[in-house]
Amino acid sequence: MRLTKRLSLIAAAAAFSASTAVIAAPTFINVLTGGTSGVYYPVGVALSQIYGSGIDGAKTSVQATKASVENLNLLASGRGELAFSLGDSVSDAWNGVADAGFPKPLKSIRAIAGIYPNYIQIVASEESGIKTLEDLKGKRISVGAPKSGTELNARAIFKAAGLSYKDMGAVEYMPFAESVELIKNRQLDATLQSSGLGQASIRDLASTMKLSFVSVPADVVEKIGNPVYMPMNIPKDTYDGQTDDVPTVAIMNILVTSEKVDDETAYLMTKLMFENLPRLANSHSATKDIKVESAAKNLPIPLHPGAERYYKEVGAL
Repeated sequence: MRLTKRLSLIAAAAAFSASTAVIAAPTFINVLTGGTSGVYYPVGVALSQIYGSGIDGAKTSVQATKASVENLNLLASGRGELAFSLGDSVSDAWNGVADAGFPKPLKSIRAIAGIYPNYIQIVASEESGIKTLEDLKGKRISVGAPKSGTELNARAIFKAAGLSYKDMGAVEYMPFAESVELIKNRQLDATLQSSGLGQASIRDLASTMKLSFVSVPADVVEKIGNPVYMPMNIPKDTYDGQTDDVPTVAIMNILVTSEKVDDETAYLMTKLMFENLPRLANSHSATKDIKVESAAKNLPIPLHPGAERYYKEVGAL
C-alpha cells in the first residue's frame, strides 16, 4: 500500500513538472531581415526588441540574410518565425516559381502585414554619363545578390525596358554597401537598389560624389505586367544633389510568418508592431509609411489567423 502511494506521488510530481515545463517554455522569434546596410535589418532589430520586452517568455534573435527569397525559404523550412520580403517574391513563393528561387510552392507561409513600399533606386556616377535606362548599355552595374528580391526586380525592369544583362558591360551581384564602395573607387558605374527611401548606402554615396538618378518611366512599369509593381516618385531632395522628383517603380514589402507559428504569438507580433510605430520610425524613416488601415489589403497570400484577429479588433478588416 505504501509503495503504491509513493509511486502515485512520484507520478503526480512528474506530471506537474512536465506541465510546468510546457507552460514555462520560451517563445522563440527569429526575425529574418537582409543585409546590415539595408532597411530590413534595423527595422528587424527594432521589432525583435519590441517583441522581447512585450511578449512574456520571448527569446528573440535577428538574422542578417540575402533578404526576400532566402528569407521565405528559411521561413518555410522552420528556421525563422518572421521574415521581411518584397511582394513579388511572396507571390512567386506561394506559386512555386522556380526561376525566382522557389522550386516548389511554399503553402505554409502566412502574412502578418503589408508594411512600406520599396522603391527601385537606380543611381550612377555623374561622370559615367548614364542618364536613362538605355544609357546602361555597355556600363558596369550591380543588381544585388543573385536571385534576391532586388535582383528579380532588376530582371523585370530591364526586360520591360527592352534590355538584358547581356547588354551591360558587366553585371555584379553585390550587396548595397559594397556596390557603393565600388562606384566610389570607379570600378562600377551604377547600382540598382530596391529599398525604402533614404537608403543609407545611397545617402553615403550622394554625400561623396555627384550622382545621376535614373528614371523608370510609367510605360515601362506598365509593361512589367505585374500588379504588385506600382509607378511612384522618389521625392526631390531625398538625397543630396537630387533636385527633381524621379519617376520609378515601387513594390510593397510584406512581413511574413508561418502557419506553424501559434495564433497568440502571431496576434501579439501584429499588435505590438502597430502599437509601437513611433519606436519603429526611429529605426528607419521608411516605416513612417506603415498604416494599419491598409496593412491587410491586397496581399498575395492568406493572413495568419492571429494577425486577422488583430485587424478585426481594430476595424481594419
